[in-house]
Amino acid sequence: MKRVLGIILGGGAGTRLYPLTKLRAKPAVPLAGKYRLIDIPVSNCINSDILKIYVLTQFNSASLNRHISRTYNFSGFSEGFVEVLAAQQTAENPNWFQGTADAVRRYLWIMKDWDVDEYLILSGDHLYRMDYSEFVKRHRETNADITLSVVPIDGSRASDFGLMKMDDNGKIVSFKEKPKGAELESMQVDTTKLGLTPEQAKETPYIASMGIYVFKKAVLEKLLEELPDQTDFGKEIIPAASKDYNIQAYLHEGYWEDIGTIEAFYKANLALTQQPQPPFSFYDEKAPIYTRPRYLPPTKLLDCHITESIIGEGCIVKECRINHSVLGIRTRIEAGCIIEDSLLMGADYYEPFAERSINSEKGAVPVGIGADSMIRKAIVDKNARIGRKVQIINKDRVSEASREDQGFFIRSGIVVIMKNALIPDRTVI
Repeated sequence: MKRVLGIILGGGAGTRLYPLTKLRAKPAVPLAGKYRLIDIPVSNCINSDILKIYVLTQFNSASLNRHISRTYNFSGFSEGFVEVLAAQQTAENPNWFQGTADAVRRYLWIMKDWDVDEYLILSGDHLYRMDYSEFVKRHRETNADITLSVVPIDGSRASDFGLMKMDDNGKIVSFKEKPKGAELESMQVDTTKLGLTPEQAKETPYIASMGIYVFKKAVLEKLLEELPDQTDFGKEIIPAASKDYNIQAYLHEGYWEDIGTIEAFYKANLALTQQPQPPFSFYDEKAPIYTRPRYLPPTKLLDCHITESIIGEGCIVKECRINHSVLGIRTRIEAGCIIEDSLLMGADYYEPFAERSINSEKGAVPVGIGADSMIRKAIVDKNARIGRKVQIINKDRVSEASREDQGFFIRSGIVVIMKNALIPDRTVI
């Protein structure tokens, strides 16, 4: 795998994940109480012995840069690195990245210098575990020019993905990006060819692209240079290449979730609390997910009732009830609170005890969840200040709302409290 260069696409402005992406790039969004989205593809690369990794991004990349520089430092005796390449304007091209392919094209001059055989293109907002060495091995065995990692999918979600058809040898013969109506129906295939049972094939009659590709080095460089106006891999580059190049499919059999929306992000996080076995587990010693070591103290729980939940490090939780929730690092919850079906991202710092006491005496709201508050079906971003006797319960069952001036949004019925937001005492949302 030393002859593979990993390229992680950081995505665009992350509008579907807003307001979680207001102050950070999409790959830097916190995940599972202590990780960030970028940790998933980077860890998969490291576990697959792919140690040369570029991350392409252009929006709010400061926290992503900080996280990567503090987390992934390889030995000076190896060529390994994880490096952010942020969008930049040049004399030749004054525009920002126009799409996934355009982002790679802009930095092709750097990537060409590496003596590698393949480029591995990855997405920065998916939750899954994959051994990329098996993916690359299949690519080499079939002598493919391009190999796409695919999953079987049902009709309810099929129109959200790039769909394909392939022949008996696994070669892709047709590719359509997010088809609708009659075009969608025409993309149904017999997925028993991928090893599914007839029952499974009936439930999942489509083959969807995961947005993960392996290109021969020369093939990618040629396509990007010969098709300068085509800016997206899924919509343009790969469909255009399907006529003249050997494009193969590689079946991913494990869990995979695109968490590019607030609802998908919320569900993926809370699914981690499932018993006896969550769909995705961080408890795998052979393929760990890496993140920044913070050296936080253990979590302190004082007379709490906690069920089916994940608690990050360095939390202080007093006399409260927590059910089916995820608490991020440094979360602080005062007495009498009820937290249900919620994701609390925690805080970036501890507020000193003296400062908290003075603020409380002055009527100010300290960082954390104030006493006797209730939070249900919500996402609370980092450093939020939730007052006493606050109810975040979506009282009016609103599906969509934007209240940025008040510090919150509602997306798909999920209340999202913004980073650094202040919710005064006795507020009801």
